[in-house]
Amino acid sequence: MLVETIRGKGLTNFDIKLLGITLMVIDHIHEMFALAGAPNWLDWFGRPVATIFMFLTVEGFTHTQNLRRYLARLLIGFWVMEIGNLIVQHFFSLGRFELINNIFCDLFLGVLTMFAIQLIVAGKRHHQISKIFIGVSIIVVPFILSGLFVVLMQSGLGREWSFLMLVVPTPLFAENSIFLYLGPVMYLCRKHRSWQMVSIAVAALLSTGFNFSSLLVNNTQWLMILAIIPLAFYNGQLGKSMKGFFYGFYPVHIWSLYILASLLGVRG
Repeated sequence: MLVETIRGKGLTNFDIKLLGITLMVIDHIHEMFALAGAPNWLDWFGRPVATIFMFLTVEGFTHTQNLRRYLARLLIGFWVMEIGNLIVQHFFSLGRFELINNIFCDLFLGVLTMFAIQLIVAGKRHHQISKIFIGVSIIVVPFILSGLFVVLMQSGLGREWSFLMLVVPTPLFAENSIFLYLGPVMYLCRKHRSWQMVSIAVAALLSTGFNFSSLLVNNTQWLMILAIIPLAFYNGQLGKSMKGFFYGFYPVHIWSLYILASLLGVRG
């Protein structure tokens, strides 16, 4: 009955978000309680999550009526998450386990890159060199800053300049690193759902490093390909909004699981 309903009506933006956060909670239960015996296969559920939310940012960017506000929400989410992680770890501990979760970094850089692509396309169409230059700069600068942070850390100045890493999102310190740019790739393919699905499959293949002997053991990231299943049923409809809930749920559930694990004596 459920499968028939999905086939008939498809999944709304809201439905896919609900699925995404459900899978995310399962994944983070494994992350926080793996040392307490949480089975490794729980990690499999989380592999499609980042891809799902990258796809949804493409939809958000394409349909937003206020891009500045959209980018501001993601950037503020990044700041809140970074500061919150530090505060939580100041009062609670899982031993050597460090709380570094911050998907807002990936999503902000992804949407910012989509904006850069939009500028470059508009600049080429209207022969405006300034727009092309700004667009290219927006894409390149985060990589330059990543390199700068690496140099500072290697020079022993990382601690003095670490505050920059808390306020400036860079791909090097993003959860998904270079794979965050799957979002902009899906944006380029936004008029062709099948090509978006192909891009996910290609990213999943690349994530294996072409080492197929350790799949499901040492490397499960390729399971991101499972994101294709719900996204193939996306009907393009928004559904319920509940924007504040989804923005708030991410940090709250991570901090809650971390604190619970700490109180139960889990140690890394």
